[in-house]
Amino acid sequence: MVKLITGGTGLIGSAFKEGIKIGSREYNLIDPNSTQHMFDYYQPDVVIHTAAKVGGVGANMEYPADFYYDNIIMNTNVIHYSYKNNVKKLICFLSTCVFPDNVEYPLDESKIHKGEPHFSNSPYAYAKRMADVQIKAYNKQYQTQYFSVIPCNVYGPNDNYNLQNGHVIPMLIHKCYLAKQNSTDFEVWGSGSPLREFIYSKDVADIIDLLLEKYEGTDPVIISNPKEYTIKYVVELIAKYLNFTGNIVWLKDKPDGQYRKPSSNKKLINIIGNYEFTPLELGLKYTIEWFNKNYPNVRK
Repeated sequence: MVKLITGGTGLIGSAFKEGIKIGSREYNLIDPNSTQHMFDYYQPDVVIHTAAKVGGVGANMEYPADFYYDNIIMNTNVIHYSYKNNVKKLICFLSTCVFPDNVEYPLDESKIHKGEPHFSNSPYAYAKRMADVQIKAYNKQYQTQYFSVIPCNVYGPNDNYNLQNGHVIPMLIHKCYLAKQNSTDFEVWGSGSPLREFIYSKDVADIIDLLLEKYEGTDPVIISNPKEYTIKYVVELIAKYLNFTGNIVWLKDKPDGQYRKPSSNKKLINIIGNYEFTPLELGLKYTIEWFNKNYPNVRK
């Protein structure tokens, strides 16, 4: 079985133990011809589609058109050319951003399209939702066996530590690192009160392999460790592991983003059985050790 992983040099893709890992330097998945060339060369049986244009609240609000266009075209190409090239199984990564802003919690797989997403990342969320729509259409018309997964906030080695466009944990790690190096305040957007679920990248890769083995369905599956942490707690852990002893300054005039979006992983556990998730404290420790070892060569 040939397993192809798009976004193979990124946060989730790099966490897989086995498979052909493809990065954007090798193939441009926004270009249909480049996408077809990838399939011609590797002839995969299974595609794990993790590639995406991703970023935090600030990036999504500043570049909404880029986040919409890049993601919807990339997903469209990968799904379409998987079908055209007789890929047996495709797993496409969505995001909890796809869920409506005004929704009854916990989030579950039935609620993806039941309202508008949060305004702060609406174009990105709609682009991701359309991957779910396309997969269902292809499954119905062409009898493919494709499905999507929806991870909560993923973190770990090989993330994007860009100070403007990164997700919350990698961006905070880099900010704290620089504040320590430069003996300045550690400035954090918002109040620190929003709640988030986090999952270590290695856990995501392990769970995908279990789903490939055990899941015969085609409906989406949430991948989450359903324990919520405040951003304030995450910031304090990062400061602790980086041995930062300076001031933490909360920029309360900056947006917090969605207050909370707890999810249910009941469907996932019913499929794969009990799973021992990496605790946030341990996963952050591993991630920061990797960051310290690999700086200044991390993506930033």
